[in-house]
Amino acid sequence: MEFKDGLILYHGSYCKVCEPDLAQCARRKDFGKGFYLTTSKEQAESFVKTSIIKAVATGRIQESQDYGYISVFKLTPSQKLAVHIYEDANVDWLHCIAAYRKKKLFNEIEKQMDQYDIIAGKIADDATNATLTAYIGGAYGVVGSREADDFCIRQLLPNKLKDQYCFKTVEAIKCLEFVEDEKIWLKK
Repeated sequence: MEFKDGLILYHGSYCKVCEPDLAQCARRKDFGKGFYLTTSKEQAESFVKTSIIKAVATGRIQESQDYGYISVFKLTPSQKLAVHIYEDANVDWLHCIAAYRKKKLFNEIEKQMDQYDIIAGKIADDATNATLTAYIGGAYGVVGSREADDFCIRQLLPNKLKDQYCFKTVEAIKCLEFVEDEKIWLKK
């Protein structure tokens, strides 16, 4: 995973996002509340459809909307920010995601990670989300036990997990420069 000056990051949504607003961001996501981006344009494009489905369900857009946007940003990191990067999909990464996705699970990890302005690591996409949901639900044994952790990681590792960057603070958002957006039409 990279975190360098000039890094290009993509955000998929039902709408253009030129100026990210943390107040619009959901709380219980992989690394908590924040503005999420990826280095994978393909991953951002796949999230457009998910974003449209959620926006229709909440009444933000009409059901007939069959397009969304990929917003492109350039990173200019600040030395003043606290950044944590999970290089691999390992037990620490798994527990962090579980802590943020399910309230009161691994509270100490959530509190520890809340000190960071930016958290980066692997992303659970549509192919791996079910595995993480099953883990958090206890389907593989007691959440946090070595057996459950090892089983879940073994299920995830064959997948080519993309990356995600969560910008959690206003200071972190200031490191992003909007470059352009691209309209994406949903395939019928």
